[in-house]
Amino acid sequence: MQPSSISPLHTFSQQRRDCLRAGGALALGGLLPGVHAEEAWPSRSVRFVVPFAPGGSSEIVARSTAVELTKTLGQSVFVDNKPGAAGNIAMSEVARSSDQHTLILGHIGTLAVNPYIFPKLPYDPAKDFKPVSLLAKVPSLYVVHPDLPVKNLKEFIAYAKARPGNLSYGSAGNGSAGHLAFEYLKMTAEIFMLHVPYRGTGPMVNDLLSGRVPASAIGAAAVIPFIKSGKLRCIATGSVQRLPQLPDVPTVAEQGFPGFEMTQWYGMMAPSNLSDAQIAKLSAETMKAVKAPEALKRLTGDAAEAIGGTPEQFTQFIASEQVRWKKVIARAAIQPS
Repeated sequence: MQPSSISPLHTFSQQRRDCLRAGGALALGGLLPGVHAEEAWPSRSVRFVVPFAPGGSSEIVARSTAVELTKTLGQSVFVDNKPGAAGNIAMSEVARSSDQHTLILGHIGTLAVNPYIFPKLPYDPAKDFKPVSLLAKVPSLYVVHPDLPVKNLKEFIAYAKARPGNLSYGSAGNGSAGHLAFEYLKMTAEIFMLHVPYRGTGPMVNDLLSGRVPASAIGAAAVIPFIKSGKLRCIATGSVQRLPQLPDVPTVAEQGFPGFEMTQWYGMMAPSNLSDAQIAKLSAETMKAVKAPEALKRLTGDAAEAIGGTPEQFTQFIASEQVRWKKVIARAAIQPS
């Protein structure tokens, strides 16, 4: 039998070269599409969409969160306002986003109201999005123009009842938090008023300040400066307790309606194509962002309550709000404009 012409040393060297080539291929595979190793996220700037016009509580909460996330995520987080169709335009766009660097501000209207007032919603809140974290709650303030001859909620209700259908209120749009807040008050107090929907909080506040529309329910952050300057009069707060910023203004509950509470809420949502690992990272950073000292200072100054929480907690909260507002919408017969 002839001895093999391939020496053991040659065989070892060949195996070593094969291993090195395999290792290089694996390393290169991390740069190629279709590999399992997940790219570090975020790898570029993140767009945080606000589905409403500038000037309302939504923008205040979003910008405060974006500032803090920019510090911790290692990439710029910028706010992009895209109003229209009660938030449906922005929600639909982000639901179909494939770049994994676009997020959206979830809201009582887009997540808990629109599913029950639009027969053909262009997005599915449960299937198209993943909840990240509840960010903040903002109490609704019931405000009137100073020319309206009422000083508190009881006087306002009496004034409205004496003029059924002759008094109007403005909101940021059909199905907006302000719309819900006033319909909730109307049902509770048994008054009849006309609804004037606007395209966003900013335009509505402008008309409220000028007296073109006499009343509204607005997130505290957007109107406290006007209340303190005397340009608007707050007749009640929708909070459980009086606000430190407005200690002399009683709650709705204090003025004859025990148990009444009306707060707007905002949370971060991501398109469903983000991985669980990305959601977990984003949620952890978001919870830290809303509780950061500077963020707390900004939010508290605007009467907003920082919340935070896990994706699971936010998912449960959304479900409970959907149950609550489905009943109100049915009773008020709220329809899309």
